[in-house]
Amino acid sequence: MASGQLTIDLSAIAANWQALDALTACETGAVVKADGYGLGADRVARTLAHAGCRRFFVAMASEGAKVRQAVGPGPEIGVFSGHMRGDTDMIGDLMLTPMLNSLDQLTRHFEALPGHPFGIQLDTGMNRLGMEWDEWVAVAEIALQQRPILLMSHLACADEPDHPMNAYQLDLFRQMTDGLGVPRSLAATGGIQLGADYQFDLTRPGVGLYGGLPFDGAHPVVRLDLPVVQVRELGEGEVVGYGNSWQAARPSRIATVAAGYADGLPRALQGGLRLWHGRTPCPAVGRISMDLITVDITDLPEIPETLAVLDEHQRVDDLAAACGTIGYEVLTSLGARYERRYTG
Repeated sequence: MASGQLTIDLSAIAANWQALDALTACETGAVVKADGYGLGADRVARTLAHAGCRRFFVAMASEGAKVRQAVGPGPEIGVFSGHMRGDTDMIGDLMLTPMLNSLDQLTRHFEALPGHPFGIQLDTGMNRLGMEWDEWVAVAEIALQQRPILLMSHLACADEPDHPMNAYQLDLFRQMTDGLGVPRSLAATGGIQLGADYQFDLTRPGVGLYGGLPFDGAHPVVRLDLPVVQVRELGEGEVVGYGNSWQAARPSRIATVAAGYADGLPRALQGGLRLWHGRTPCPAVGRISMDLITVDITDLPEIPETLAVLDEHQRVDDLAAACGTIGYEVLTSLGARYERRYTG
């Protein structure tokens, strides 16, 4: 094995969707953007469709093509970026549902695809996508006459349950949508856990499906094992890697494993990365390079064939914390060079 093996447990993804669905009394969709958070949108969407999911969301229309091929003509596929210029044929041919974000998109959609399903995204304070209050007031009557299938917004601080922004956005969303008779969606993974007030008619879990926080009850989904390419014995005082950044304080055994920052393991992990052999942690030493990581295995009783970066001892959010980022980034950065194995 010349590259790492990334094992993706599809049954765990299905179980996470079912667990999040059980927290609500409404419909539960699934966000499969960024190629299913880096794990394969076709495999993930097909698994979730078998589990009962009928509503999927992607970031852009081009991502919807892969999902449509995987799930067939029945399920709805929403496009967060809306109806972008040049996407008309794809939206129409693949029966994608754009979440319209502006007056320009509204006009483009109504002129290019009259009668085609659409939703509307409203900005309730995140200032990223969607129509703000004044814009929505100006176009609401026209838009509602065309029968949108969904009104949605997105919470900025749902992973912090006590953050005042949550209640602020909920109140504004209600003011913008109450009494309109259109299905609504506000909550993703974090919002689901804020309770029924935030759940409305549809929820859109994303990272929680893939084993990430803020869904702390999630089943782990990914395991990453790296092959040991070479092992060498170092005497006290010898150095390892670029810049001589690590020096052996004792006679040491160093394993070189096949992965690096080109594979989604950033240099920022230097000093904080541990790999695992069974229940024994082994610290990475020296700098992480493009293709290789050096690991101190002195305390192991044997020379391993592989060392694990992601397993039951170190999940995606543990790895993220070690390099000062979030689990979303770790998942979506897992490199294309890994051999991928699907289970479940």
